[in-house]
Amino acid sequence: MKNLISPAAIILCCLMAAPTHARKRDKHEEKQEAVLAMAEPDLMATPSLPHAIVAPVEEAYRHHINKNEHRYGIDVSRYQGKIDWQTVKTDKNVGYVYLKATEGASLVDVTYEYNLTEARKAGLKVGCYHFFSPTVDPETQFENFSSNVDLAEQDLIPIIDVETRGRSSLKHFCERLTRFLGMVEEHYGVQPIIYTSSNFYNKYLAGKYTGYKYMIARYKDEVPELTDDIKFVMWQFTANGRIDGIHGPVDRSRFMDDYHLGDILIRR
Repeated sequence: MKNLISPAAIILCCLMAAPTHARKRDKHEEKQEAVLAMAEPDLMATPSLPHAIVAPVEEAYRHHINKNEHRYGIDVSRYQGKIDWQTVKTDKNVGYVYLKATEGASLVDVTYEYNLTEARKAGLKVGCYHFFSPTVDPETQFENFSSNVDLAEQDLIPIIDVETRGRSSLKHFCERLTRFLGMVEEHYGVQPIIYTSSNFYNKYLAGKYTGYKYMIARYKDEVPELTDDIKFVMWQFTANGRIDGIHGPVDRSRFMDDYHLGDILIRR
């Protein structure tokens, strides 16, 4: 039996197919129009960046200082005798200065007041240090230090020089040092920097005071290596430096690559 299709059915099929063809054409045309409507890129325009994280005030302050300036510094005591600070300031290797102020229970360096006055008069950035004695109770040492050191007269965070342990147990030594560091921080409102040698640190201090900034002494060409791999701010690389205005040898130090003067300045 034949399957016949009437003319009317053919017309109806054509009408039903027409909308599908029209929809395909419309989509193609819309795509072409969208491509033509796209703006040409501006090669001189700054590309958009994700929202920047605003640095805290401390971070902005420290990066304001040129890392290439004040790279090297010195520390001095009575062993350097009378220093000509006006000449020292002309030496490009002196960007900051640490002066010995006190030691143990009662010692005050005889050149401290003179060095403090004259170094600041010369326009240098100045700080001081206390030589910590393991055999003197922390309260007595703190009284000596705090009665002779006024941070309002200084620019740099004070340093606590830790070089000897004494004969007591390491636990007893650390208890005394911890108390002294705590009193200094509470009194002055700033956490002191710890100075020590790489050998002393690795033997006695590793892992114990990791929250502090350090100046590490090692008088060799190689950068000091610390067993717990903490970063330290300054490296005292020689005790035989020569500086204009100072007779004889002097301790010299430098900032490590990640640090600069802004990291040791007292915030006013």
